Amino acid sequence: MRETTTPYTLHNRSSECRARRGHVTTRQGTIQTPVFMPVGTQATVKAVTPENLYEMNAEIILGNTYHLFIRPGHELIERFGGLHKFMNWKGSILTDSGGFQIFSLKDLAKITEEGASFRSHVDGAKLFLSPEIAVQVQQSLGSDIMMCLDTCIPYPATKDEVIKSTALTTRWAQRCREAHTSREQLLFGIVQGGMHEELRKMHIEQLMEIGFDGYAIGGLSVGEEPQMMYDIAEATTPHMPENYARYLMGVGTPQDLVEGVWRGIDMFDCVMPTRNARNGMLFTSNGRLVIKNSRYRDDMRPLDENCSCYTCRNYSRAYLRHLYASREILSYHLNTIHNLHYYLTLMADIRKAIEEDNFAAFRNDFYGRLQGE
Repeated sequence: MRETTTPYTLHNRSSECRARRGHVTTRQGTIQTPVFMPVGTQATVKAVTPENLYEMNAEIILGNTYHLFIRPGHELIERFGGLHKFMNWKGSILTDSGGFQIFSLKDLAKITEEGASFRSHVDGAKLFLSPEIAVQVQQSLGSDIMMCLDTCIPYPATKDEVIKSTALTTRWAQRCREAHTSREQLLFGIVQGGMHEELRKMHIEQLMEIGFDGYAIGGLSVGEEPQMMYDIAEATTPHMPENYARYLMGVGTPQDLVEGVWRGIDMFDCVMPTRNARNGMLFTSNGRLVIKNSRYRDDMRPLDENCSCYTCRNYSRAYLRHLYASREILSYHLNTIHNLHYYLTLMADIRKAIEEDNFAAFRNDFYGRLQGE
C-alpha cells in the first residue's frame, strides 16, 4: 500500500459488531464519526441556512461537482475564494466527482477511456469531464474532501461488464491521484465491483496500492434490495484499511445508517431527509409521518414529542399540515429543519452508543420504536 497521511483517528470499537467511533480531520476542523452529511447539491442545503445547520451541529456538508461545473461554474466560485466563501459555510465540505450524475444521466452521456462526454441537462450544451478535469474543478471549488471520478455500475449488470467498468475506475483513480496537486484537500478513492465480493476485494487492493486519504464504497443503492446492499457492505469493509475513513455513498434511510454503522461504515450522505421533507414525509423516533394525511388536521402535538428541533419546539402537526396543503414555502423550511435534525441526532446517539459499547441494545431499541413505518 502506498503511504498516505491518514486524516482518520479511531477512538472506540464496538465489541458487538464492526461499528467504530472516531473523527476525520480536514483543514476546516474535526468531523466526529459516524457522520451523516447533508447534501448541498448546488451550493445550498435546500430550504435551510448555514445557521440552521450550525444549530443542528452539522460539521460537514456535501456539494456536487457536476451541478456546480454546469452552473454557476467552478471558475466563478474560485473567484469568490472557493465554495466555503461563496455559500458562507464555515464547516467542512465534501464534493462528489460527478460520476453518479453521469451514471444517472446515461442517456445524455458517452463514457470512453478518456472521460465522459455529455450534454448539460440545463441547456443541452456539450461538456466533457475527465479524471483530471474532475480533480481540477474540485480544487477550484476548494472542497476539503474530493472524490475520484468513477464509473458507477448499474444493477443488474453482467460480471464482464462489472470487470470492465471497475478496471476503468482504477485507471481513472490513478489519473486523479496524479492530478491531485492541492494536497491540503483530501482525495478519496471509490471502491466499485458491483455485487461481486471478490471484485470488491480486488478493487480495494488496487486503490490501496495507488494510495488515497480515505476510501468510499460506490455503486450501491442503485436498485438492489436493501439486504443485498448490506451484504456487500459487510463483505467489503473488512478489506478496507482500518486506519482510514470509510464512506458509503448515497445511502440512505435511517435503517441504512444503523445497518451501515453496524458493518463498519463511518460516513454517509443522502438527499432523502431534505427531499422527503419537501414532499411532506417526516422522520420521527416512532417511524415515518406523512403530514398531508387528514388525521393531522387538528392535531396539536409536535411532529415528534422526543425531538428538540426548532420545528417541534414551536409548531403543531395541524399547522405543518396546513402549510403543506397550502403549498407555503415555510413548509419546506420547517420540515427540512426537522428531518435533518432527526438524522444528525440519530448519528450523535449512535456515536454515544458506540462509546458506551451498547450499540446492539441501541439498534434493538431503534427497531422497536418504528411501529409507525
